[in-house]
Amino acid sequence: MKFEQAFAAFMAKQIAEETNRRRRERLERGLGHAEMEFLRTIWYPKVGNFNDLYPQWEVRDFANGYRYLDFAYMPGDARAAIEIQGYSSHARDLEIWRFKDLCIRHAHLALDGWLVLPIAYPSIVESPKQCQQLILSLIGKFIATDVPPTLRWLESEVIRFARRKLRPFTAPELSEHLKVSKRHARTLLHELCDRQLLVVVSGKERARSYQMLL
Repeated sequence: MKFEQAFAAFMAKQIAEETNRRRRERLERGLGHAEMEFLRTIWYPKVGNFNDLYPQWEVRDFANGYRYLDFAYMPGDARAAIEIQGYSSHARDLEIWRFKDLCIRHAHLALDGWLVLPIAYPSIVESPKQCQQLILSLIGKFIATDVPPTLRWLESEVIRFARRKLRPFTAPELSEHLKVSKRHARTLLHELCDRQLLVVVSGKERARSYQMLL
């Protein structure tokens, strides 16, 4: 399904099912440009659906008022807050009270059990692949993400492990995670590279490392 169709259905369902007047009104006003670009270029191309994603999610703040997350991702009992951070040429002159407020907000979300994932709008525009990797890693922390059905169990777990990593990883790391020998781990990695599911990247200490092919 094309993004525009999927997004329209997604928002219509969110509005129709929302009983909170404040959040419903915010949804009816629509999402901002940065939030739309995040969905259009980062989330939907890589995830393919909007399952468990809730824009403009209402939370109580530390002063017993209401605040709204750009996106809440809540599969099952998990809770992640995705915040799209804007930027201007005056960002370095951000008023100190706003900076303190932002830090306190993130601190209270974390203490309330939210995993907070801030994403800078310039990164969405300039580094979309990196942002997509962040989202795959976020999802991988909470659910067993889909893998090609032709993979064996260990190969599938290698892919899930790779998706959860925000950096290249080595065969010894994989060996420890899977509880297999380093030789077996290297064999699995080479096979997945041959199938173009992983790629080899250079290591700083001459050791080969691997990451997902985005």
